[in-house]
Amino acid sequence: MTEEWILQTKETRRLYANATWVPLRASINDEKGDVKQIGFVSDVFACGSAAFPPEHRALVEERLGWSYLGIGHTIAPYAYEDGHYATIDQFQYNDKEPIGVNLVFEHPQPVVGGRQWILNPDLVVALHLIKEGTNWVRPEENFVVVAREVLDKDGEHTLIEIKREFLLDYLAARNLSLRLSCYRQRVENVPSLEGSNYANLKDHKENERDGGRFQLLIRDINDVFGGSWALFRAWRTDVDEDDDAPVMGPENNDNTGHESSRGHRGGYEGVRGEGEFWRDEWINHQSRSVRVRGDADTNLPQFIVETDGTRMASAALDNEDIGRWLWFRSSVVNELLNFRGFSLEWYTAETGGIRSTSGYKTHFGINSSDLITVYAYDVAKLNPWEQHIWAAHNVVPEGKVSSELLASQVKAESAVTHAVEFMFFETMRMLETNFKKVYGISLFTHDIDDAAAMQHVSRFTSKDQASLLRLAKEIVRVFSDRLNVRELRKVAVRADKDKLGSNKLLQDVLAQKVGDEKARRIFAEIAGTYDMRLGDAHPTGSKIADAIELAGIEQSLSFLRQGERLINNFGRAIWLTGKLLFGHLEEDEAA
Repeated sequence: MTEEWILQTKETRRLYANATWVPLRASINDEKGDVKQIGFVSDVFACGSAAFPPEHRALVEERLGWSYLGIGHTIAPYAYEDGHYATIDQFQYNDKEPIGVNLVFEHPQPVVGGRQWILNPDLVVALHLIKEGTNWVRPEENFVVVAREVLDKDGEHTLIEIKREFLLDYLAARNLSLRLSCYRQRVENVPSLEGSNYANLKDHKENERDGGRFQLLIRDINDVFGGSWALFRAWRTDVDEDDDAPVMGPENNDNTGHESSRGHRGGYEGVRGEGEFWRDEWINHQSRSVRVRGDADTNLPQFIVETDGTRMASAALDNEDIGRWLWFRSSVVNELLNFRGFSLEWYTAETGGIRSTSGYKTHFGINSSDLITVYAYDVAKLNPWEQHIWAAHNVVPEGKVSSELLASQVKAESAVTHAVEFMFFETMRMLETNFKKVYGISLFTHDIDDAAAMQHVSRFTSKDQASLLRLAKEIVRVFSDRLNVRELRKVAVRADKDKLGSNKLLQDVLAQKVGDEKARRIFAEIAGTYDMRLGDAHPTGSKIADAIELAGIEQSLSFLRQGERLINNFGRAIWLTGKLLFGHLEEDEAA
């Protein structure tokens, strides 16, 4: 180790008041070797904490240090004989005198062994946290890790720390300041001081440094662990071991015996270098609690609201009667869907909603310029971090507000249209149901979650040719790859049916009703999509162009519209297949 290491110069300069993570409780001991032998190295970090209101700040600074706040401080409930009860979250200065709040509880478990540390449930609930493994996350902010726990190999806690941003929010809501009391110790046993990295160091006791106290001890190992010892043993002599229920009388010189011995131990070689640092530190809130108390966020973005680029602050748009819309690049949908807990649902052909972890559904519409339009208030009411994502995709108004969105929000008339994504899954389910009813077979080998699959079978995933091909692959995965080849061969009639793939087998079933030529025309767009899917893995220009044309896609369209057309054409082929195979069932049901 180095001189800098044992002096802890880097570590003592760092204040937790400026750190990203703040330890609430820590007891970490990283050591190697035998403490009495040369080569032993130890690095200890321990920390305790409690939160206090302003009226007790002076008392804490004057009287409460490591011995009161450190890792040796007992955190437990206590029941007094007079009926008074001190809850575990209370930090008591004297009996029945609570002056602060414990943010971490200690739970000894003597029967099963070990101990556990528990993050204060009030903090957990106030910040809306849930536990995932050893992390406490906040789902409303993209499951960001707010607090985390570290356990040793025996499953006992060695550290609980919290992200300062969230700690300050909680402290502000309760008007508390956190007091940390931390201790660091570093030890190394070397053969001798001369020739070691510590040759130039000398003992010094508790020097003031970096807002704390540091001391360095250089001692012979023999002086630390060697020395004299004494043993004294006393026992009773008046107990009859054969008595069924012996009773001891008062102790006196006649019924007791004793012995003592003395000795000396030593011979330990080497020198022990030991650096220790203590510091008490305040973590003060900033009088702002956006999450817990609901204070106004002063860091919200601005949004473009006019064709000349004029912007308005989010706070000004946070009004249900604002009467304005915002325009965004369609890429915002994909970015939002990449976050855990977000989902997309469709209302009409050009409108839908994005459900977020904040609990809101943002109603949007697609306009003639392929831009996403949203009523301004619907964005301004979202959580701040979501607003920043929307703001990054905000553009100057172009292509007017989506006509279907405007009809819904202004005229209170919902368009009688359906999104191609919705129709794709709906027709697929209808075909599956009728196959079971007429042929008595399962059309697909396994079921899927339509809502989950619809997040990937979406026009928004088509941003360029590569992503268009991946969309084709996803469509094939959802439909063609699930077709039950074994069952379809039972109803197919072609002589080479054992060699046919899933799409060809279904085409053969349709051909039995409408003839080979018509069945081939209907399945052309399915075949084109399948070829596009192969192009995703083995792209060659001319073949991809042919496949896209066979799938019925006009390459002059924007990629978003090409994706929409791809889903529409594939879904239409499924619908025609069902209509021609089972149309009579629908007519019978209607009659």
